[in-house]
Amino acid sequence: MKGEIKETADKMAEEIRERQNPDGTWSFCFENSPMTDAYMIILIRSLYFKEDALVSQLVKRLLNRQTKEGTWKLFKDEAEGNLSATIEAYFALRYSGLLHEKDPRLVKAERFIKHMGGLEKAHSLTKMMLAVHGQYEWRHIMPVPIEVLLIPRTFPISFWDFSSYARAHIVPFLLVRDARYHLQSARTPNIRHLFLQGRSDSLHDIDEDRFFLFEKLKEGIKGLAGFPELLRSEARQFAKDYMLKRIERDGTYLSYFSTTFFMIYALKSIGYRSDSSIIKNALDGLKRMICQTDNGPHVQNSPSLIWDTALISHALQESGLSFENETIRKSVDYLLKHQHFKFGDWAIDLPDVSPGGWGFSESNSIHPDVDDTTAALRAITYSAGAKPEIRHAWERGVDWVLGMQNRDGGWPAFEKNKTKGILASFPLDGAEAAAIDPSTADLTGRTLEFLGSRAGLTKDHPDVKRGITWLTMTQEEDGSWAGRWGIHFIYGTWAAVTGMRAAGVPSSNKRIGKAEKWLENIQRTDGGWGESCYSDQRGKYVPLSFSTVSQTAWALDALISISDQPTPAIEKGMGRLLELLHSEESSPAHTYPTGAVLKDVFYAHYHSYQYIWPLLTLNHYLKKYG
Repeated sequence: MKGEIKETADKMAEEIRERQNPDGTWSFCFENSPMTDAYMIILIRSLYFKEDALVSQLVKRLLNRQTKEGTWKLFKDEAEGNLSATIEAYFALRYSGLLHEKDPRLVKAERFIKHMGGLEKAHSLTKMMLAVHGQYEWRHIMPVPIEVLLIPRTFPISFWDFSSYARAHIVPFLLVRDARYHLQSARTPNIRHLFLQGRSDSLHDIDEDRFFLFEKLKEGIKGLAGFPELLRSEARQFAKDYMLKRIERDGTYLSYFSTTFFMIYALKSIGYRSDSSIIKNALDGLKRMICQTDNGPHVQNSPSLIWDTALISHALQESGLSFENETIRKSVDYLLKHQHFKFGDWAIDLPDVSPGGWGFSESNSIHPDVDDTTAALRAITYSAGAKPEIRHAWERGVDWVLGMQNRDGGWPAFEKNKTKGILASFPLDGAEAAAIDPSTADLTGRTLEFLGSRAGLTKDHPDVKRGITWLTMTQEEDGSWAGRWGIHFIYGTWAAVTGMRAAGVPSSNKRIGKAEKWLENIQRTDGGWGESCYSDQRGKYVPLSFSTVSQTAWALDALISISDQPTPAIEKGMGRLLELLHSEESSPAHTYPTGAVLKDVFYAHYHSYQYIWPLLTLNHYLKKYG
C-alpha cells in the first residue's frame, strides 16, 4: 500500500501545483449556505441595481439546490429542511421576479414554512433581513437600545466585550432597528401571511441571565451624561463611524458578505443613496466574492484566498517541495505581501504588540485571526530560516500569536479575552457561539502544533505549558475535544492531539490515549470517518452514514501522530482514504460541509480541503513509516 500512497501523494501534489495562479495563490471556492446567494438577489432587486444576468444565474443555482420536497438544507443529512434557509431562498425567488408566486416550487416552499411554524420561528439574521424589507415587525427583534454602543469600556459590560465578528453585525443591526427602517417598493414581495402566530419567539422571554444582562445594560446607559436625544444621536454617529472606519479597500465591511449586506441597509437608513460611491463600491466588493461552481456562480461569505494559499503551500512543502522551488517561492512572496501592518480592534487589548497577523481573505487588512496567522507562518518558516527579511516577518507573526493567548491558557480566533459568558444571553440567535471569542480546542491545538513543529517551543515553554493545561482541562469525558471552526469532535480532537504531540506530550499520556481510543471507536466499518453537522448543533457526536475525505484525513493524521507503527485502524483508514480520493469529486465524501461558521446558519464546504488534508496525511504517513 505504501507504493500506492506515494503515487497518490505525488499525483495530488503535481495536480495542485498546476492549479497555482500566476500571483502565487490558489483559488478555491468557500461554499456556504444558500443565504448569501439569496441575499444577493434581494440586495440587487431592492436597490434597483442592473444585474439581471447575475440574478438569473443565482436564481438557477437556488432552484438547483432545492429539494424535491421544496426545501433548502444546510447539509445533506438535515432532516426535512432548514426553515431559515427556505424562507431566505423563497423570499429571494419571489423578489427576483422570475417566478410566479404560484409556481409549484414556491408553493412547496411556502407549505414547508407554514409546517415549521412560520416566519417567527426563523433565525434572528433572517428576521433582520425580513424586517429591513417590511416583512417583519421591528418590535419583535432585538429589544436593545442603540445607546448601548456608548457604554464605556470601564463598565462591567460594554459593546467592546463582544467578539469582533459579533460587533461587526450588531452595529448595523442597531442602526436599522433604531430607525425602524424598511425598504419597500412595488416589486417587494409580500410574505407577511407566513407570520402565523402574531408574536415573536423565545428571544423575548426573560430568563435570569438575560434579565441580569438587560439590567446591566440599562445601568450602563443611565450612567451616560447627556440628554436622551443627544445620546441617541451620538450613538447613531458612533455606529456610522464604526462601519465606515472598517471598510476595506474592496468596498466591503471587514471583508464579509453578511456584514456588508447589513451595512448597506444601515447606511440607507441614515440617508445614503443607492448610487452613493460607498454603496456602489460595497456592491462591487460583494460581486468580487463570487466563485464559480458546477451549479453556477456562488456568493462566498468571505473568499478563502489567504487561508487556502497558506495551507496548500505548507502541504506542498510537507510533500517534499523545497522553499526554493518557484511554486513555493511565489506563494511565500504573496503571503508576505498580505501580512498585516495596521492596528485593528485586536490592539485595544494588546497595545504593546505590533501587527503581524494574517486574515482569511485577500482584502482583509485589519481583522487578522490566529488560525490564518499560524497557517501563513507554517508556509514561510523554511524561507524565514534562509532569508533575514523573511525571518523578521515570521518573528512578528509569532509575537502576535503569542500575544493573543487568552488568560485561561487557550487561544481565541480574533481577539484576546472576549470571554464574558453573560453575553451569550444577548437577544440574538446563536449568541452563545458568536457573542464571545473563547479559547477553543482547534485554535489552541493548531497553535501548539505550529509552535512545537515550526517555532521550537515545546511543553516546557510557559505559554505552551498553559495551552496544554487548557486542553487537558477541556477534554470531553469520552476522550474527544469539541471543535469550533470545523465539524466537530473529529476536527477538535485532531487539532488537540496533533498540537499536544508536536509540543512534546508523549503518546503514553492518558489524555492522548483516551483520544486514540475514541477515534478508533468511531471509525466506520468501511475504514473511514464521517461526522454530521448535527454534532455542532447538538453538542454531542453524531455520525454520518458515509465517510468524508477531510474528516478521514484528520482522524488518520491524529492517529499517525500518536503511533510509532501503523496500527490496524491506521492501515484500514489509509486504504479507505485512497478509495475516497479516487471517488467522484461530486460525491458527498468530497462535498459534505466540514467547515463550521455559525451554528444553525451556515456550514462551509471548502473546495480546497479535498487536496490539503489528504496530502498532509499521506505524507505524514510516508515520513513516519517509510
